[in-house]
Amino acid sequence: MTHSIHGNKRWIALIVLCLGVLMIVLDTTIVNVALPSIAADLGFNETSLVWVVNAYMLTFGGCLLLGGRLGDLYGHRKLFLIGITLFTAASLACGISNSQVLLVCARAVQGVAGAIVSAVSLSLIMNLFTEPGERAKAMGVYGFVCAGGGSIGVLLGGLLTNLLSWHWIFLVNLPIGIAVYALCVALLPSARGHAHGEKLDVAGAVSVTVSLMLAVYAVVNGNEAGWTSVQTLGLLFAALALLAVFLVIESRVQHPLMPLGLFRLRNVATANVVGVLWAAAMFAWFFISALYLQRVLGYRPLQVGLAFLPANLIMGFFSLGLSARVVMRFGLRVPLAVGLLVAACGLALFARAPVGGSFVLDVMPGMMLLGFGAGIAFNPMLLAAMSDVDPSDSGLASGIVNTSFMMGGALGLAVLASLAAARSEAVQASSGDAVAALNSGYHVAFLFGAIFAAAAGILGGVLLRTGRAGGTAVQEGGHGQQVSPTDKTATESY
Repeated sequence: MTHSIHGNKRWIALIVLCLGVLMIVLDTTIVNVALPSIAADLGFNETSLVWVVNAYMLTFGGCLLLGGRLGDLYGHRKLFLIGITLFTAASLACGISNSQVLLVCARAVQGVAGAIVSAVSLSLIMNLFTEPGERAKAMGVYGFVCAGGGSIGVLLGGLLTNLLSWHWIFLVNLPIGIAVYALCVALLPSARGHAHGEKLDVAGAVSVTVSLMLAVYAVVNGNEAGWTSVQTLGLLFAALALLAVFLVIESRVQHPLMPLGLFRLRNVATANVVGVLWAAAMFAWFFISALYLQRVLGYRPLQVGLAFLPANLIMGFFSLGLSARVVMRFGLRVPLAVGLLVAACGLALFARAPVGGSFVLDVMPGMMLLGFGAGIAFNPMLLAAMSDVDPSDSGLASGIVNTSFMMGGALGLAVLASLAAARSEAVQASSGDAVAALNSGYHVAFLFGAIFAAAAGILGGVLLRTGRAGGTAVQEGGHGQQVSPTDKTATESY
């Protein structure tokens, strides 16, 4: 399906679509800076606060593949508009939340809507720009939005929380969402879906999402309920049972949400394992370092946003193209391994940050290493996930690794936050120093995050193999800008 709009109108439509995507990208980072303010206002404790992040990540990751399938069946424009409407309404609910339950539920709805928008926006852009040169430029704009959104989110979150209140980190989405909806209706022609005859794998989407939510709930509440309690073990058993049901469904359904045959491909399987481990480390870095800066060092929200800026700018710089050129020069394994090991060093530096730490000596070095490592490693990881598959399946493979990334982040964050809470409780019981106890717990989380990142780098460096050039796609900013399989340089480097 190619949209029947031409000339400058397409570029205006691109800007509008990117504004919609920017809202989704913002909400993956904007909330981190405001977490202490949200906790103080609504009475969250250290472990339940994780659900403000996880409710979004779990539904987002669980619905990415389903959102793409819905777009194929019923039309990408229609699903984009539904996603924007739902996301804007959920943002309003988040902004006026006066209870923990309302905020977490609204965040879960945001995740569903964000998955739909993310899944279909790239398809809309690819259909708008069919000429290779123009498509490359359009994907550059899209990649810049995705790479720069994290920086904007952290800084904007600090600014709004500091000057107004945490409610405005969600309410800021309302005028953007309304404008994006109106402009999309005016600019994008209506088009029907083209995946006729296919059925939705609703059972697969429901089973895997509920399975992961039960697992995260069991881990988050493990310290309070007891790791060997009936509640914790029962929830973990139910999660495993539902995961088994999901695998059975995917092996038998005619149009599976996640075709299991792809995991027989070595690079696809390796990239997904690496993605889970790295996401666990990265999401813990965003979440726990924001808490360290505010609760241990006493930073205000705006200062936290500025502290994250160097890492996000470095990540954005590499995602805009340098990472892809590094891959063309050195292949997949070296940039992936080096990037993740450098990021592990950054997390290890945070694991020794003292109670009275300074920004220049104890915060900035770790932030810069993490920005450099993530910026180098992210594109090779996504490229590796597609290097074994046919070009026609590259979008599906990218969706699968993005799903693994979101799920790994949710589960890893739950595990590391629980480890940090357990350590903090033990230290406070023995010493009585609340701030030192918090810092000691954060050290444990950072250390395990460093181990996860290092393990991901080693696995990627050892297990990745040379992919078929015909099945590769280099993604700028984590999204599908393809390199022609006839490109001699790309062929040789792989």
